[in-house]
Amino acid sequence: MANTLAGRDDAPEVKLFLMSDATVVGLPHQHDGAGSGLQAQVEQLVAAGAQLRLCRTCALARGLAELTLIAGVSIGTLPELGDWIMAADKVITF
Repeated sequence: MANTLAGRDDAPEVKLFLMSDATVVGLPHQHDGAGSGLQAQVEQLVAAGAQLRLCRTCALARGLAELTLIAGVSIGTLPELGDWIMAADKVITF
């Protein structure tokens, strides 16, 4: 869904804040349950102008904070997430 929205000319700004186990998506060479590569999807989002942040607390708990992330993905904070929510017209969570 994020790639579909980010790729539209009429789409609003797309921002993703990944938490818990979803933070591993920011690492290179990850695969979903079907064996499909996730890195290409993340790179497509970044190329479309989406902002991707990994929850700092979640990344630290999983030992990810010091690892190399996919270009365009960075560590974010909960105050930053709060700012994103307050500035957003719409928020979608899963």
